[in-house]
Amino acid sequence: MGKKRASIKTVAASRAVRIILTLLLILACAVLAFSASFYSQALVDAFFAFALASVLIIHLRIHSKWPDVLLVIAITFALGSVDFRLLHYAPKLMAWLSFAGLSSFLVMAVHTVWAREPGASKALLCAWVPAALFIISDYFASTMLEWTSAVHPKTLDLYLLSFDYSLRVPIVFIAGRIYQSHPWLHNASLLVYVGLAIPISLVYAGLLVRFKRKAFPAMLAFLITGPLGILFYNLFPACGPQALFQHGFPLHPFPMDAAPRLHLESMVVAGPRNAIPSLHMAWVLLAWWYSRGLTWFERLIVLIFLVFTIFATLGTGEHWFVDLIVAFPFALSIQAIAAYPLPWKDGRRAAGFLFGLLCTLAWLVMLRYEPKFFWTSPLLPWLLATTTVVLTIIRQANLDRAVDPTNYVESLSVRSARLHATKVSLPAN
Repeated sequence: MGKKRASIKTVAASRAVRIILTLLLILACAVLAFSASFYSQALVDAFFAFALASVLIIHLRIHSKWPDVLLVIAITFALGSVDFRLLHYAPKLMAWLSFAGLSSFLVMAVHTVWAREPGASKALLCAWVPAALFIISDYFASTMLEWTSAVHPKTLDLYLLSFDYSLRVPIVFIAGRIYQSHPWLHNASLLVYVGLAIPISLVYAGLLVRFKRKAFPAMLAFLITGPLGILFYNLFPACGPQALFQHGFPLHPFPMDAAPRLHLESMVVAGPRNAIPSLHMAWVLLAWWYSRGLTWFERLIVLIFLVFTIFATLGTGEHWFVDLIVAFPFALSIQAIAAYPLPWKDGRRAAGFLFGLLCTLAWLVMLRYEPKFFWTSPLLPWLLATTTVVLTIIRQANLDRAVDPTNYVESLSVRSARLHATKVSLPAN
């Protein structure tokens, strides 16, 4: 009898704790949704709104049930009604995306609290906690960039301009003109640019469902890319061509014949110091690399984001061409750091990290202290850029083989089977 009473008390206490946690989650969601400052600073911001809304991708992939969908829709409209009708905040499309993301977070968190099976609770935690960490880092990124701008009032954009022009082609101005003259391309690229969290969430959700042990290194890589990238922003502060030329970009390009004689110096430029390496490029590269083994549809979406990100970073004038080149070895170093299932004594992980880090630093040193070296020959900057990309891809493939050799064995087996089938189907002479 005593054991039965103790069991009843335990169940009652557990239920009380769950009720309290649920109420706290609802309260937290309401505080964020109804805060005037948070609404104006975060919920209507396009980058933050897409980051929040991308949680739906993970939610629907992990726990895709109609009651969840209806509940998310209901909570979203409830939050919008309070903000727009009762609090009279200015209605914004981005706010609706943020409300949907907040609703998804709330539903998954409450499911986690009330999950009866430990496995189900763990699966939900793996879904929304890493996503929450990524969004939190995204929220504080602007603060870190403001700190970087305060510490480095002058930028080194002229040095990046010098390298880009040593290619003898004003790539960023050409991309900027195309970007302005084709509205559909402008809109698609801008959507991809602000929707960076979509391929990240898509890849993480896909890995969590199909290759759970590969999902956590991927999310770790996505999480540390931002903070480590800001460290490099402090090593080489730069803003991009749009900030440097302002209204002159892209219709009034810097004259090519003046570039070799350009006096290189640091100068005051208004704007965030977030040019080199391009973190947008690094993130979509990581998403593409980690998407190996997912469905063709998932990989196609990531590939579209990769291609349009390349164009968007240049067309918007947020980045120089060299920023994208340096993003390759930087992304490789990030992937090597996050490949924790592979010990550091494995040479392929160490080689990937060292190559990525040293190559990134070498580029920054050369751009800063030997900018005229790139003008030695028109072929030299193209050769260095191409070599950096090719060697990075080779090193990244070696790292992938070390982390997941079975994936490559299966790929080779499939190719071999297809080749054999093709030979068999050929008619005899």
